[in-house]
Amino acid sequence: MHNETKAVIWDMGGVLLREWDPTPRQQLAADWGIPLKTLNQLVFQSESARLAALGDVSEQEHWEWIRRQVGVPAADLSDFQLQFWAGDRIDPDIREFLASLKNDYLIALLSNAWTGTRKVLDEYYNCLELFHHAIISAEVRLAKPDPAIYHLMLDQLEVKPGQAIFVDDLQENIDAAEQLGIHGIHFLNAQQAISDVRQLLS
Repeated sequence: MHNETKAVIWDMGGVLLREWDPTPRQQLAADWGIPLKTLNQLVFQSESARLAALGDVSEQEHWEWIRRQVGVPAADLSDFQLQFWAGDRIDPDIREFLASLKNDYLIALLSNAWTGTRKVLDEYYNCLELFHHAIISAEVRLAKPDPAIYHLMLDQLEVKPGQAIFVDDLQENIDAAEQLGIHGIHFLNAQQAISDVRQLLS
């Protein structure tokens, strides 16, 4: 059924790149007297975050808005950002799995992320080399689950929906992909996702 698969598309945040050590972010929230849940909502789920993912505000503008909400002095913002991300890591098992697939399949990244993301993935995490194509939402001013961003990825890969697998940790993004005919895998953990991809490819 899936032996015509030509492409495997991966989400970034919460899938390839995840929080491995919660301590830095927990300490940051405590230091600034803000609930951790509120801090995460400001960064990831606020209206400013939505605009940043669409490229309507820059990453710098989004962090400046967060700074004002939390009450962080401008001089401390850089350290604040560094500590917020300090516990995040690229999953080594997924990195290895992607490398093993790259000779036989088109490997792509489809991420709702901000304007500076590509540079960070390339220079800090050194992981863009894993992909044949990478779409960052802020760069194309489209974001999942908008069907247009999936169509854009399929066009770049030059594959049909039924020839692609898409892995994401948000069910709404999986649902949107599956409505187009893409084979969706809901990411719960690395071992499960790798196993599910292998099963579809076998």
